[in-house]
Amino acid sequence: MTRTDVPATGDERASLVTFLDYVRDTARMKCDGVSAEDARGAPLPGSPLMTLCGLISHLRWVEAWWFDVIFLGGEDQGPWTDEDPDREMTMAVDIPLAELLADYETQNARHRELVAAHSLDELAKRPIRDGRRMNLRWILLHLIEETARHNGHLDILRELADGTTGS
Repeated sequence: MTRTDVPATGDERASLVTFLDYVRDTARMKCDGVSAEDARGAPLPGSPLMTLCGLISHLRWVEAWWFDVIFLGGEDQGPWTDEDPDREMTMAVDIPLAELLADYETQNARHRELVAAHSLDELAKRPIRDGRRMNLRWILLHLIEETARHNGHLDILRELADGTTGS
């Protein structure tokens, strides 16, 4: 996998989509070669939801929430329920990591097309909790932040699992 955080051009759109792809690719890279057992393991006693599988599933569903539900105004297809609001993470330990990664990549490709087809200034169809409707630019920045933050978690989990470290 070749990752880059340097856009082909220096314009805002290229910078945003390049950084989002970079952090997505980093998340996938953190999972390269991990065993199935380690991908499902939760080594942090106070964080039973923190697994490599759970975090990849979470990133997939968070991205779907922001692009498909908030920006496009679609129906929420997420696995979460009132009884299990973190179900995207709990159910992931029963799904092979390769399948979770493939689903994430397929969705990323679809969302790249969505972003290319819309103005960065276009407002989301649905408001966020406080009633504001965010533009696509803000959603991209938020997803970069969210994915980068969870990459730190993936990095820690991977090092605890098998000692693998790296950027």
